[in-house]
Amino acid sequence: MPRSNRDQIDWSKTSGADFLQLDVREAPPGGLSDWLARRLRQAIADGRLPIGSRLPATRVLAAQLGVSRGVVTEAYRRLGEDGHVVGRGRAGTIVVAAPVSTSEAAAPEPTAVPRKTSSVFGSTPGADVFDALRTSPARIDLSPGLPDLAAFPRSAWLRAERAVISELPAADLGYGDPRGTPALRRAVAVWLAANRGIKVAPEEVVIVAGTAQAIGLIAQLLRDDGITAMAVEDPGSLGARMHLRYWGLDTPPIPVDSEGLRVDALDDAPSVLLTPAHQFPMGVVLGGERRRALMRWAAAGGLIVEDDYDAEHRYDRPPVAAVRAMLPERVFYAGSVSKLLAPALRIGWLLAPPRYRDAVVDAKRFTDLGNAALPQLVLARLMQSGALERQLRHLRRRHRRRRDAMIRAIAEQLPDASVHGAAAGLHLTITFDGAFSDVSLAAAALARGVRTQPLSWHAQRPHRPGLVLGHAASTPTDITEGIAIIAEELRRL
Repeated sequence: MPRSNRDQIDWSKTSGADFLQLDVREAPPGGLSDWLARRLRQAIADGRLPIGSRLPATRVLAAQLGVSRGVVTEAYRRLGEDGHVVGRGRAGTIVVAAPVSTSEAAAPEPTAVPRKTSSVFGSTPGADVFDALRTSPARIDLSPGLPDLAAFPRSAWLRAERAVISELPAADLGYGDPRGTPALRRAVAVWLAANRGIKVAPEEVVIVAGTAQAIGLIAQLLRDDGITAMAVEDPGSLGARMHLRYWGLDTPPIPVDSEGLRVDALDDAPSVLLTPAHQFPMGVVLGGERRRALMRWAAAGGLIVEDDYDAEHRYDRPPVAAVRAMLPERVFYAGSVSKLLAPALRIGWLLAPPRYRDAVVDAKRFTDLGNAALPQLVLARLMQSGALERQLRHLRRRHRRRRDAMIRAIAEQLPDASVHGAAAGLHLTITFDGAFSDVSLAAAALARGVRTQPLSWHAQRPHRPGLVLGHAASTPTDITEGIAIIAEELRRL
């Protein structure tokens, strides 16, 4: 009489597996493979093994459970026959589908919950409005602020990463300077001097998790210093305004016209946030006389927060110097690689006036002890090798073609629209005469699979209706189709 596979276990060598906390002592006599297959199906169904996850190698799991490799191989074979997993050679055994029962079919998919467009385009944008918009289904993404993510220099990044890892001393894997790695601070100082006209010592550079964190750190410092308001451009970034208000600052609106921020309207504001190189969302450059007026305002006691938004991306106009280069004693300066490489890196830099420099470092230290060091070192190598400069030249060519496609499509499909800010940046803004709701237009476009932002989101005062259209992240074909859909929905309003 054959023995059951339970009787073949060497119990002295069985300790169970960390994987799914499997314990063969729970298996019924004679049913190890059945038991294991059932446990795996259950884990796939309840999400502990999501689609795309890899199962342990049969040899490894068998050793952990103290069973023959054949037991695990048989369980995997049964899951494969059911269509739940597939073997992919050296990549291992991958979960590709989940079992569906009646109760499971009725439950919503946890990783792909569709959002109604009305929840995105409500009467007042909520704190999670950009998260909701990003996760709303769309075929064509015309969101502003996105670079061409498909152009990320994967090969150059991998080469730099391998070089960094191979040369990195073990001691550099420990906790580091909250200001950032010395290598990246040196590289940023060189980059700013060469590309933005800013002379700064590496010791003055603080590496942050993007411009958003820079604005948050500044807001905390100013609030602690008794400053309760920061004037903002109007129209101006809804996201930046939300960050400032989260940290307790009021955001009085200052009008923007064809020369940029109306400095004469700042009055007694103690501080101001502005995007002088390519104003968001209208795309204008802060004019020379306005810059001189801003310097006089700052010299009289005002503080400037300069978000150097889109400064590197220009097509039909000469470069514009950073405000920080003119009056470093009164200017906070923030920049990042989100538009040069990818927002996912979460790497930016912050320069503070001398009075606030130590406080910025303290705020960064007690926020997160500093950014992750390894990505900083990889970025530093890209900057020092010239790879980032080459990437910028490559992106300008690609972005220009996409910008041109958008301008052509607007001229053909939306001839009555006024186009703003096309000479530089990753977006342009269109405005319309009339009294319709641009929120309704953006919602209708999203329902047709085109993602964009209404201009009214970014305005605190009444403004002409319009849309803020990103052109960098979509192909010319998609851009043309997206504008045609927007035109169709506009005619229905």
